[in-house]
Amino acid sequence: MIGRFFTGVGMLFRGFGFWARRPEAMALGLVPAAIVAIVVGAALVALGFNMPFLTDWLTPFADDWTDPWPDLVRAAIGAIIFAAAIVLAAVTFTALTLAVGDPFYERIWRAVEVELGGTVPDEGGGFWRSVRDSIVLIALGLVTAIGVVLSGFIPVVGGVLAPTLGVILSGRLLATELSSRAFEARGIRSGVRRRLLRGHRAKLLGFGIATQLCFMVPLGAIITMPAAVAGSTLLARSVLDAAARQQQPLTAGPPTAGPPTAGPPTAGPPPASGQPPPGT
Repeated sequence: MIGRFFTGVGMLFRGFGFWARRPEAMALGLVPAAIVAIVVGAALVALGFNMPFLTDWLTPFADDWTDPWPDLVRAAIGAIIFAAAIVLAAVTFTALTLAVGDPFYERIWRAVEVELGGTVPDEGGGFWRSVRDSIVLIALGLVTAIGVVLSGFIPVVGGVLAPTLGVILSGRLLATELSSRAFEARGIRSGVRRRLLRGHRAKLLGFGIATQLCFMVPLGAIITMPAAVAGSTLLARSVLDAAARQQQPLTAGPPTAGPPTAGPPTAGPPPASGQPPPGT
C-alpha cells in the first residue's frame, strides 16, 4: 500500500521530467495556468483580507465572551473557512485551466502517449468535454469544501482534521480528473474508469496529494500544472496496462463469450456390426 502510494507520488515527479524532453509543449502549458492562477489567487487574497470581517459576522455570539476566547474561536473558524477555500480554489483552478487550455494540454498528453508507445487515440476529448468535466469537478469541489467546513467543527480534532481531509479529498478529485483524458480518448466511460481506478487507490491518492501540495506552494500551481498533465497520463497508462495484463473488460457491460475453443477430437459412433472401422 505504502509502496503504491509513493509510486503515485513518483509519477508526478516523472511528469516534471518532461520539461527536459518536451520543453516546448510544457512551456505552452504555463500560459492557461498563469491566466487562471491570477484570477483564483486574487479571489483567495480578497478572502484573506476580508476574513476578520467574515468571522466577526459569523460569530456575534462571541462578542460578550471574555478574552481570549473570542479571538481563539474566530481564528479557528477563519482557518477552517480558508482550508475549505483552498480546496475549492485548487479544484476550480484545475477545472478552469483544463477547459481554457485544452489544446495546450492535449499536446502534452499526446507527447506522453507517443513516448510510452502502444495504441495512441487519434482524437482527444474536445472542448465541450472539458467544459462538462469542469462543471462537474467544480460541483464536486464545492461539496468537498462543505464537508471540510463541517469536519472542522468536530471537537478537539476539527482544527487538524479539516485541512488534512481537504488535502486528501481534493487530491483525489484532482488525480481522477487529470487522468480522465487518457480513458475518455479511448472511449472508456466514467463507470468503467472508476472500476479500473478502484484497484489503484493508493497510487491515485499518492499522485493527487503530491499535486495538491505542490499547488499550495506560491506559484506552484502554474509550474506544476503541465507536469501534472504529463504525470496523470503516466498514471492512466499504468492502470490501462495493468487492466490489459489482467484481461479486465473496458466496457460497461458484462464480458461477452468468445468463440468456442477447439477441444480434443471426440470419438465418433462405433461402427455398425460387420463394418470395418474407418480408415482401414
